[in-house]
Amino acid sequence: MTLPDPETHESHWVRVNRELGELVQELRVAVTGVQVLFGFLLTVPFQAGYSKLDAIGLALYLVALLGAATASVCFIAPAVQHRLLFRTKLKEKVLKRGNRLAIIGSASLAVAISGAVALVMEFVLRNPLVSLAGAGVAAAVTWLWWLQPLADLRSRPRDHVS
Repeated sequence: MTLPDPETHESHWVRVNRELGELVQELRVAVTGVQVLFGFLLTVPFQAGYSKLDAIGLALYLVALLGAATASVCFIAPAVQHRLLFRTKLKEKVLKRGNRLAIIGSASLAVAISGAVALVMEFVLRNPLVSLAGAGVAAAVTWLWWLQPLADLRSRPRDHVS
């Protein structure tokens, strides 16, 4: 029998169940966004203006499409794995793997969002330099999704566990 966590007063398995539920809720937010973006990107080749994409536009499109596809796969995988491993006592493994997949999926989504913004800017304004707007989006995502939380980790008191 495992002792409850002194900070949360949860048993190990209660904590695993709670954390898996939190992960699923977080993935619901992310998967909705990536599905909309992925759906948009899947329709682009069938639009009249697609043939007008230059080499930069085509490269941005492919980067955004592959980023969205990778993010979709990573965000959906924990749910599929949970179904396949249901009642096998591997829930903690699903949670840890799901956490890694969520991080990889978030990085892929950041690439897709930045690439899509750069693609649209380049196509609409017909100037490769304006595609640098995607770099601005990438910078915002990098700060808000990665650097700011990592700075919080570095600045927290050492004895803080959760």
